[in-house]
Amino acid sequence: MKLKKSKPLSILVAALMLAAMLIISVATARPKQKPAAADTAATVSQASDSTPDETRDDMRGIWVTYMELSMEYESDQSEAAFRRKFEAIAEDCKVSGFNTLIVQVRPFCDALYQSKLFPASHVLSGEQGKSLGYDPLRIMCAICQKRGLRLHAWVNPYRVTVNQTPAQLSDNNPYVKDPSLGIETESGIILDPSNERARQLIVDGVREIAENYAVDGIQFDDYFYPTDIENLDHAQYQAYAATVKEGEPMDLAQWRRENVNLLLAQVYLAVHRAKENVVFGVSPQGNLQNNEVLYADVVRWCEKQGYVDYICPQIYFSPDNPAMGFETALDEWQALDIADSVRLYVGLAGYKAGSDEDAGTWLGKDDVLATELNILRKKNKVKGFLLYGYASLHAEQAQAEMQHFLAAVGQSG
Repeated sequence: MKLKKSKPLSILVAALMLAAMLIISVATARPKQKPAAADTAATVSQASDSTPDETRDDMRGIWVTYMELSMEYESDQSEAAFRRKFEAIAEDCKVSGFNTLIVQVRPFCDALYQSKLFPASHVLSGEQGKSLGYDPLRIMCAICQKRGLRLHAWVNPYRVTVNQTPAQLSDNNPYVKDPSLGIETESGIILDPSNERARQLIVDGVREIAENYAVDGIQFDDYFYPTDIENLDHAQYQAYAATVKEGEPMDLAQWRRENVNLLLAQVYLAVHRAKENVVFGVSPQGNLQNNEVLYADVVRWCEKQGYVDYICPQIYFSPDNPAMGFETALDEWQALDIADSVRLYVGLAGYKAGSDEDAGTWLGKDDVLATELNILRKKNKVKGFLLYGYASLHAEQAQAEMQHFLAAVGQSG
């Protein structure tokens, strides 16, 4: 299906409106972090400063994907069966030394929770929009709280489909109801980052989670503009450029970056207005330069207050990777002038353990992850780690690696 073109507002007008709103509603930012007037998040204040340190430091986290939560092919798709599955996951993570689960709750413009904005995910029933009769996220929050585990709700903000997954969207999927909210690329469908209504939907969706669930954080991953966007938003960009009456319009790349920046500034504010002790984080590409093709302005998010409470680059490389080694990538992040309000965590590639990835530099070794964890502990800006992902704890090829890694985790746990 071909898309109708969206009717975007000028990103500059939207940014100025946001800045004005923030000036009225939020106190002045820290003097050290006083940003330029052009920043979309320029006036966001110390909202994150009130967050207790224990929810931000000592991060020993693990990602739990929608695939690991899936009940789609189970003969028993009942609430009791889901509860048993997640109890086993949470207990396993607890005894392994983790203190935080990052659980994927909106993978495809859908919801693994009770939502007024998004249809129920196909992940638990096999059919998007099919009522479950129970609330998965409420169950997961309760199970984590019982075990003293923190839970961050992992959201894919823009993704509607990828590589024909899900195969069928429900009639009440926001994109199906209004295709002008999205852009169809060769790889799938995304919500249009330049569309004001699409952006507000994402913000409202995050607010819905933060207000209604006992989550400790919200996290976006590294999916922003897809690499196959090409010129599919040409009409939107031209509509923006036509609104610029003085000076030159931003070039296409900067315009796309500002679309994403504006979303993050709005989400950050919405999260902290909903609950001041809930944190908002992003887990971008580990190679700092790779984020440029996704129009993810990660340097700004790190260096300016008002975009994120934490950043967790996915540094999924072995120390001996000939293309880019783990510590080389890490040092690029360490070298940034990271704002006092932003915590730096590091994503580790549990899924590569025992594999022939990174030119075979994981093969014949059983201490790559433990070595990387020890490297992290020597870096003054790093406040913790996240492991991708839960399945790697039990992957046959990863068992030797995991034994050493979990022993290293236990040394600080």
